[in-house]
Amino acid sequence: MLPTLTRSYPRHFTFYVAEPLSSIHMSPLLIKISKDFATIWTTIDPIGNVALFAGLTALLTRKERHLTALRAVIYATIILVGAMTAGQVILDAIGIHMHSLKVAGGVILFLFGVQMLFGKMDKAERSPEEGRDLAVFPLAVPAIAGPGAMMAAIVLTDNDVYTVPERIETGIVLLVVLLLTYLLLLFSDAILRVIGRQGASVLVRVMGLILCSLAVEIVLTALAVGSWGPAKGP
Repeated sequence: MLPTLTRSYPRHFTFYVAEPLSSIHMSPLLIKISKDFATIWTTIDPIGNVALFAGLTALLTRKERHLTALRAVIYATIILVGAMTAGQVILDAIGIHMHSLKVAGGVILFLFGVQMLFGKMDKAERSPEEGRDLAVFPLAVPAIAGPGAMMAAIVLTDNDVYTVPERIETGIVLLVVLLLTYLLLLFSDAILRVIGRQGASVLVRVMGLILCSLAVEIVLTALAVGSWGPAKGP
């Protein structure tokens, strides 16, 4: 009788432990929320945008920086929500491939990075009324609502893959990430107090070099050039 009891006990114990573990892993909504948050957070890059925002708004007052941050996040929200709702329909109607959007966004990022490297953004900061609105360009586009974020918004809400509740969930995750981005931008005051205006000027050039490198990476990946492209089978 003892051998029988010994063999039957482990089978009963294993079945008892595996049942709650399997129920934890059977949560597709939680899995999708985690993947959506990681993807959107990475493409928007709130931490990187804090440094960029601190450099671009170094000559503005604290009230102007807060207003610029709020407007930039609002504009980016409109753009990304619009990409979620109508981006795929528009691209399919026009006949534009997803990789074409990635290449175009990489070119825009590269041109913007070159402007930062050669100090042209400083002139725009000194006379924003004569130049561009920093909240629109480059903060809302392409910093927050960049090509990667727009592509993520379109891909994560694919009408042919995800249901309406799943797309709504992705929209809520997007709004949460944008809210966190706005809160982080408000801390740019502390960054400016530490690095000063000269440090902000250096920071702009460093960010320009990083943006140029990122732009090249985006274009080469989209064009599948060399080792940047996906691995191809024989």
